[in-house]
Amino acid sequence: MIISQVMIFFLLRQLHNPTNLLILSLAVSDFLVGLLLMPAEILLTEACWFFGDHMCALNYVVDFIITSSSVGNMVLISIDRYLAICDPLQYTNKVTLDRTKICVCLCWICSVLYNSLILNNFLRQPHGQNSCYGECVVILNNITGTVDFVFTFISPITVIIFLYARVFVVAVSQARTMRSHIATVALQRSVKVTAKKSEMKAARTLGVVVVVFLICICPYYSPTLVGQDIEDSSSSSPFVVWLLYFNSCLNPVIYALFYPWFRKSIKLIVTLQILEPDSCNAGIM
Repeated sequence: MIISQVMIFFLLRQLHNPTNLLILSLAVSDFLVGLLLMPAEILLTEACWFFGDHMCALNYVVDFIITSSSVGNMVLISIDRYLAICDPLQYTNKVTLDRTKICVCLCWICSVLYNSLILNNFLRQPHGQNSCYGECVVILNNITGTVDFVFTFISPITVIIFLYARVFVVAVSQARTMRSHIATVALQRSVKVTAKKSEMKAARTLGVVVVVFLICICPYYSPTLVGQDIEDSSSSSPFVVWLLYFNSCLNPVIYALFYPWFRKSIKLIVTLQILEPDSCNAGIM
């Protein structure tokens, strides 16, 4: 389904908008979790790591980059929904496709630079924290763990919760306004109301994505809350790690349940109608 999301965005011009570009970026990180991180985690459940220190280091660098980029994508999605609901008149001027592309690129670049920095000591001596031969482990000390906890968990989560709280308040206010004026709405006003309903539905759907994300990521950072080092290895709780990865499997399911256009797009791909001429202009919204 994740691959279908990528295909849908590139093949259907109707979906080329900032919000769907952010969803695409999140889908890419979800795909990489399934392609790279889950197989590596299965290997880490074995008694020994058979691929050497350099592959061990590469595995954790990729793990941290993909995880933090997912967090960054969630923040960007929250900002997008906040502007769409709370400042709809200026939304199209502030949020353009080109600006969104720049933000997505910066999200991934910053993720690479940030995680390369906090894992600097580990990259120089990937075997330095192993307690025995054949082990693959990275341990974030109190300082590094606290920095990662603040920048990858506390700060993004605070921004996400604050923005969605604002979205919820504005959405409730708009709903009350629409109900009170529904009898006197003109045709032009009806179009605006429908547009607002569409934006709020998108906000609710992405809100579900964010809530599921918070449920999946919170247990991973729980050791830092009690002052312990964060350890990623075969000895870490498998449930906590797999719960973090499982979030990437849930996102496409949420899209399929809440977005009718997503289901229509999947049907176009499965039935091979996407190969027909002018399929990129198909009306699915």
